[in-house]
Amino acid sequence: MMARKNGQLGRVAIAWAVGGFVLASALAGVSGAGAQAIARHDTKAPVSFDAGNIALDDRANRVVLTGGVTINQGALTVRSNRMLAQYTDDGSLDVTRITANGGVVVTRGNERASGDVAVYDFGRRVITVAGNVELRRGSDTLNGGRLVIDLDSGLSSVDGRSGGGTPGETGNSGRVTGTFTIPQD
Repeated sequence: MMARKNGQLGRVAIAWAVGGFVLASALAGVSGAGAQAIARHDTKAPVSFDAGNIALDDRANRVVLTGGVTINQGALTVRSNRMLAQYTDDGSLDVTRITANGGVVVTRGNERASGDVAVYDFGRRVITVAGNVELRRGSDTLNGGRLVIDLDSGLSSVDGRSGGGTPGETGNSGRVTGTFTIPQD
């Protein structure tokens, strides 16, 4: 049964706080220092959210947020048109996976990542951003089809694929492109 904007929102907020949401730390994966930031990010920090509408489907163990969704956790912000949070309910709510789609934008300080879809798999501790991925840090840019971040190792990779396909199936012909500024003397 779907419940909209009622007392069950407190359960959702607790689930998000327990599970955390570190999608924005994907930005930090561009450099070695960023990998350390990923490893240090507190995934259990409180998470706040704002959406035009929220629907809780207890039977399917999922929450759907729509209408200009914004998620904040510390200095991290994630925005998209729609987010789906899947959870288990064994006496307490544990978020297992969050999928954001439709104009996904992730920011942290002067870092920004964007893409069509982002998935955070809590069990595997892996974040994947796919489809027209663009990473920006200051004036540096990196473009590709898919960004994968392993939160355990802090290792991030970008490739030209936008999902489960093979390299070369995206509009960028499976290539990763970018522009990096050179420090001036």
